[in-house]
Amino acid sequence: MDDLQQRVHGLRLADDVLAGGDLIRPALRELRSAVKLYREGTHSGEVGRQLLRQIGELAQIAGWIASDAGKHSEAERIYRLGISAATQAEDHTLAGNLAGSLAYQMSNTGREAEGLTLAQAALHDAGADAPPKARALYLDRVAWAHTKAGGVENGQKAMRALGEAGQALSEDSSGTESPAYLYWVDAGELRVMESRVYTELHRPLRAVPLLREVLSGYDATHTREMALYLSWLAVALADANEPEESAAVAERVITLASDIPSERTAERVRVILRRLQNFAEVPEVAALLAEHQAV
Repeated sequence: MDDLQQRVHGLRLADDVLAGGDLIRPALRELRSAVKLYREGTHSGEVGRQLLRQIGELAQIAGWIASDAGKHSEAERIYRLGISAATQAEDHTLAGNLAGSLAYQMSNTGREAEGLTLAQAALHDAGADAPPKARALYLDRVAWAHTKAGGVENGQKAMRALGEAGQALSEDSSGTESPAYLYWVDAGELRVMESRVYTELHRPLRAVPLLREVLSGYDATHTREMALYLSWLAVALADANEPEESAAVAERVITLASDIPSERTAERVRVILRRLQNFAEVPEVAALLAEHQAV
């Protein structure tokens, strides 16, 4: 069990610096091995529950990796396996993390209504006793789901959810115990989501300063996330009628994304290039489009 727990966390740390295409095979191999151990091994009831939790945690990161690699059907199957394992282990916080991860994928792949319903259910089912970091994460996902669902009312609800996420995180302290898989949830991540929501809502005056602040101190070894966050900045700058600067940022995104086997970064490149089509007469944009139109 200890060995499995360390390998699961090792996958999470690897995902910080590598993309889905690099990690999909080892992640699926680990998941198959853990499921086989539970089904075919001999263990006590307590060890069985711990195994189910580890299968749930492994399913969350394996599903995330599969989603990043563009294997959305595979990711959904993995997430649902993890939800089943976490529910059987009676770990509601973990089940909420898995459901929220699946909701996030749905919101980003044209299933916005399903994503919103599932994100809200994940928050509700985790309950008020969930650790502050978990509530903050689930509220962030609700905010994103509202944003992707579109409309003025959903935009307002997204902003309220962001405020509630910040309030939830403020309740976290050194004496508060949180699951290890929430190590990355902090105020900086909430600012990232806030800036992305502002970008989607076409409020660049809010989005651009937040994104600049986040990127100024971001770990450059996290190449995929750097490319993703820069992509939001490129779109926000285009919305702010700054096409020249947007094109410069877009060039950085394309350079970073060219070495990352991640469908998420590839899709963000396509989003940027489509957005910049409106400024095709600007020389800097025209040069960018001419060079990368095939993308």
